[in-house]
Formats: sequence, C-alpha cells, structure tokens
Amino acid sequence: MQQLTLDRVTKHYGSKIACDRISLVLHQGVYGLLGANGAGKTTLMRMMCGVLTPTSGSIAYDGMDVSREDYRDALGYQPQEFGYYPEFSAMDFMLYIAALKGIPKPRAKEKAWELLELVSLEKESKKKIKTFSGGMKQRLGVAQSMLNDPKILILDEPTAGLDPKERIRFRNLISRLGADRIVLLSTHIVSDVEHIADTILVMKDGQLIHNGSLEEIIRTIEGKVWECVVQQEAADVLCEKYPVINLRQENQNIFLRLICEKKPCDSAVNAQAALEDLYLYYFSGVSGQ
Repeated sequence: MQQLTLDRVTKHYGSKIACDRISLVLHQGVYGLLGANGAGKTTLMRMMCGVLTPTSGSIAYDGMDVSREDYRDALGYQPQEFGYYPEFSAMDFMLYIAALKGIPKPRAKEKAWELLELVSLEKESKKKIKTFSGGMKQRLGVAQSMLNDPKILILDEPTAGLDPKERIRFRNLISRLGADRIVLLSTHIVSDVEHIADTILVMKDGQLIHNGSLEEIIRTIEGKVWECVVQQEAADVLCEKYPVINLRQENQNIFLRLICEKKPCDSAVNAQAALEDLYLYYFSGVSGQ
C-alpha cells in the first residue's frame, strides 16, 4: 500500500513557526485539510510537494525522500493560483505542460484529451483560457495536475470562488480521483470537506490539532453546540457574548444556533454538532487553544 509519511516536519520563517512538528501518515483516499488563513496549510502542502524544504523533520513517499527527482513522477499538484498562458487554448496548455513533464507527444495528446473529458472541458478544448470562467480554470488546473497519472494529488483551495453548481461538480470529480491514489484537498470551505473527505485534518497556528474521520473529530465538541429561541433583546446579548453559527427570525422571536462551553441561557438545548460547528469552535477563540 502506498504511503506518504511526515515525521516531525517543522518550517520556520525567521522567528515565525509556520508548521510545528507535524507527524502524519497518508494512505490511499481523500484527505481534507481545514484551517483558517495563516494556519500553515499552504506551507505544509508545498513541503509535501518538495517545493519547500523543511527546517527540520522529513517527508517520504514509500521510503523515498520527496526532494528526489523521482518523486515528481508520482506527484500531481494544483497550487491555489496556477500559472497559465491566457492566449493558449486548453489543449495547447495541456500539451505544453505534458512536454514539461517529459510525456511523449503521441501519449500526451491522448492523455490530454482523456483528462479534458474527465473535467468536462472537451467542448472547450480549442478555446483560449482567457475566456474561461473561474470554475473552468480550476478544472483545467486539476486536469494538468493529472497528466502524469500521479499517485499523490495535492490541491490547494481548488473550489475557492466557484459557484455552488461548479463546486458540486468539482467535489464529485475529486471523490472519483481518490479511489486509487492519495488526494489531499486544502480548503476553508467546510462543506466541501464534509462531503468527500475520508479523513479530516485540522490545522491551527502551524499545528495539526485533529486527524480523523468526520465522526471522530465531531465527537470532540459534543455538548458545546446549543440552539434556543429568544426575544430580540436576549438575542443581542447572546450574539455579543458567543460565536453564532445561525440566526433567523421566527415570528417575533430569534432562533440562534451558537457554540459555547456551558449552557448559554435557560431555554437553550444541546444540538447535534456538525463540522461547521467544529471549525467555528477552533477558529473563533472559543476553545482557548
């Protein structure tokens, strides 16, 4: 079984610690990496791609250090903003990237077409990239990352800026790709991770604070999610005091879903926790971590 292993990986930028002693073992499947901006997600992914060198610790794929040239043959990477030539057509761009990856021309054309079909861009293969929507560019980014049929696929914020229809299409694509490879998807869009990730990783302040299934990590905030219906004046007080996940008008009253350690008011009842609740718990300062 293929395995990507991180052993006490640390990255410093001067006095700032971007990633702090992260140890992790990834096998085949989809991993969702959650964290607020500045949590260290992109730095971690760039080290896993061999783009950045860890200050200390090691990263290896099946025993091979990721700094080796051979590792690139197993890797597919879509950065948050990948570079492209706006005057290129989608097919020209795919063939150009294939050439950079050393894929023979006959095979490159066949593979490029196959991948454009996979991401539903075959009808736009001759159109210039500058005419593409944000979603189309993101799908093209995934297609180019798959040209060498990688065993490890790393995607940094691939659904950012997409409309709901595009995001659903993208999630389905990522889910299929995770059937026979390691896929690491970084995002701050909680629902994308909730729908497709086999394992969820949560980073905060450069540290990996959770690693497990949805059910396992949700369990950590059981009893801390509350719902209540209160009058406007009480709602204003609660909104000032606690992070509010949901607020809506109910006749003359206000429905609130909020997160806190203790019962916030007499009418509050515990609610079933969700991944969005956990995200707010850790990234709004409630947890005290």
